[in-house]
Amino acid sequence: MMALLIRVSKQVQRKSFQNPLLYRLSSECSASRKGPESKEECKWMFGSSQEILAVVRGHVEVRQNFISEEEENVLFKEVETGLRKKRYEFDHWDDAIHGYRETERLQWGVTCESVLRRVRAVAFPEDSPLLGPVHVLDLDKDGYIKPHIDSVKFCGSTIAGLSLLSDSVMRLTPENKSTDWVDLLLSRRSLYILRDDARFKFTHGILKDEESFFSGQKVPRHRRISVICRNLPV
Repeated sequence: MMALLIRVSKQVQRKSFQNPLLYRLSSECSASRKGPESKEECKWMFGSSQEILAVVRGHVEVRQNFISEEEENVLFKEVETGLRKKRYEFDHWDDAIHGYRETERLQWGVTCESVLRRVRAVAFPEDSPLLGPVHVLDLDKDGYIKPHIDSVKFCGSTIAGLSLLSDSVMRLTPENKSTDWVDLLLSRRSLYILRDDARFKFTHGILKDEESFFSGQKVPRHRRISVICRNLPV
């Protein structure tokens, strides 16, 4: 079923100041933007113009260090059991993903279930019905995700994903104007949230390693596992 969730569009480490890339970006942008919200935001969001950033502001969020190293290790061990039985695939049915393997999980251990409850609490409205299985997507170091919008038939207004093992850059592109873009720095152990317009009116994808730059800085890509929760359409 998860293969139906994606269609091709027409068209980070420990606390932030322990991550050299985040520290450098924070230092650079603090001089150019004013206000605590803007200074915090520019650590993880960068775009082609202030106008396009204004469009997505309030509809995207990246929470750095949402999980601890210990929680990441427990999550990894739990999902690796199912993933290691699969081979990486390089021919997705609609050409949206290259170099991936995936699985779904309904049952989780105590620690993982506690983490997922935190994800649900911060990402989704209290009364929002959630898609039952949690989607686990494993990208090879050379894997990437092309711009796409998750199927509105199966997914609701919000997508929330934990990033394990590697930093990466997610690019959002307006479906009707591909010259504009917004990049999100998804640091290792962070949580990203796409809501409403960012979910429905923008494609999203994960950049290849050779294209993985954020605000002019290289973001090396390694194997990356995302643990993704979605709500149901209403």
